[in-house]
Amino acid sequence: MAKMTLLQSIRLALIQAMEVDETVLCIGQDIAQNGGVFRVTEGLLEQFGQMRIVDAPIAESAIVGTAVGLATRGLRPIAEIQFFGFIYQAMDQLASQAARLHTRSNGELTVPLVVRSPYGGGIQAPEMHSDSLEALFMHTPGLYIVVPSTPRDAKGLLAAAINNPNPVLFLEPMKLYRSLIEEVPVDYYEIPLGRANTVIEGQDLTIISYGAIMPTVLEVVKQASYSIEVLDLRTIAPLDLEAIYRSVNKTGRVIIVHEAVKTAGVGAEIAANIAENCLYALHAPIMRVTGQHSPYPVSTVEAYWLPNNESIMQAIETVMADEGGG
Repeated sequence: MAKMTLLQSIRLALIQAMEVDETVLCIGQDIAQNGGVFRVTEGLLEQFGQMRIVDAPIAESAIVGTAVGLATRGLRPIAEIQFFGFIYQAMDQLASQAARLHTRSNGELTVPLVVRSPYGGGIQAPEMHSDSLEALFMHTPGLYIVVPSTPRDAKGLLAAAINNPNPVLFLEPMKLYRSLIEEVPVDYYEIPLGRANTVIEGQDLTIISYGAIMPTVLEVVKQASYSIEVLDLRTIAPLDLEAIYRSVNKTGRVIIVHEAVKTAGVGAEIAANIAENCLYALHAPIMRVTGQHSPYPVSTVEAYWLPNNESIMQAIETVMADEGGG
């Protein structure tokens, strides 16, 4: 075990994957000479060489398109999109190619591709840098979507993503890159994709969340005067519906928290599944605490746009005050 930041744990996962499998390579803008905008790949060029740590032009469609082609030819590329807000340029390559080729080829082709990208707000970044666009890809069958919230989870989930035969979108909360430090196993390990983590056990209320907002959720829960169960999804495609239903059936009250806008978001999909399968267990309406339905704002007001301690606590009090339901 060693104390690591989320950034360090991701770098170690990349190194360990590349050490044991020569088919693993990295491609992205400024990832070789500069080590990436956040320095996640710093030092990898010297360790693995320019054939496996590849600088790409400022062209997201070319980065992902090249990676898709490499993946169909027996390699395991890890493509980096510098900021998730730039992913629109690669929508066609991800949704029309990476996610469909296995089905289109009747199972003859696999696309063992990982697309890494920093996402999330709270760092006062310029426009298009902090967007949470994961719901756009949750609507795309064939794509896994992984969003870690701790260094330990990041390392194990990335290892599993690299070893997965399917394309994986791996979103890294940039606000947490260096702000979280915890004990992480140094040896190789995997955390299975598609399994949520019950971070805190509780009886009165379930809060479901993931990624960048998780530390805020946990901070609020510690201040609340209720027994609150906290579920960290870790993977939002596929969702761990079994874990969600188990928790909801136990507590009867649900709040879903994420940074992305509310309309047609991840929370809406979770709420619909709960309503279809756990309706009679609910003692209060399902609540969502999310970003606002607007483009991501300028940095001076982003703290008011994002879910925060006050909005989450207000939702907790509202849900716990409701005596209706089953």
